[in-house]
Amino acid sequence: MSLRLLVLYGSYRSDRMGIRLANYVVAGLRDRGDDAELIDAKAIGLPMLDRMYKEHPKGQAPAAMESLADKIRSADGFVFVTGEYNWGVQPGLKNLTDHFLEEWFWRPAAIASYSAGRFSGVRAATAWHGTLSEMGMVVVSSTLGVGPIAQTLDEAGTPIGDGGKSLSRAFPRFAEDLAWWAEAAKAQRAKVKPPY
Repeated sequence: MSLRLLVLYGSYRSDRMGIRLANYVVAGLRDRGDDAELIDAKAIGLPMLDRMYKEHPKGQAPAAMESLADKIRSADGFVFVTGEYNWGVQPGLKNLTDHFLEEWFWRPAAIASYSAGRFSGVRAATAWHGTLSEMGMVVVSSTLGVGPIAQTLDEAGTPIGDGGKSLSRAFPRFAEDLAWWAEAAKAQRAKVKPPY
């Protein structure tokens, strides 16, 4: 069964490396037969959070926000691709995520993190786990950690070296875990209306 999955990425840096991981995840999900789409916070360009989507009168939210809300509501699950900034989360991805709330509810999220160093963004991944749970998503137990990213994925998002081999071995379980939860949540939403 094909799933509709959004891969969200939030770096605004001019020489951003994490786009390699975001593109790798999108390609890997598509290879499995899923309908995966990259949501690049820099490309969408939402302003710093002033009003959440739900705080705009119906039909009066900015066009980019309205379009993204529709995509989020129609998705079966999400992958958050995050770099680690000073032990924390990327502000661009956090800003994009915080514009919405109810739109995320009752779907699973997976976390793929990266860094230029050997810690693979693990501290950002840990921070995202609690944030996504608070926003109504079930965070799957499988994660991807990539670091050093420049020695794991080339500019086209193709695995290279030992890190790339490790990533290629880890990805199937990561994708299968997300798919299992996405299919379970989709079936449950079709059977029983969510409690709120």
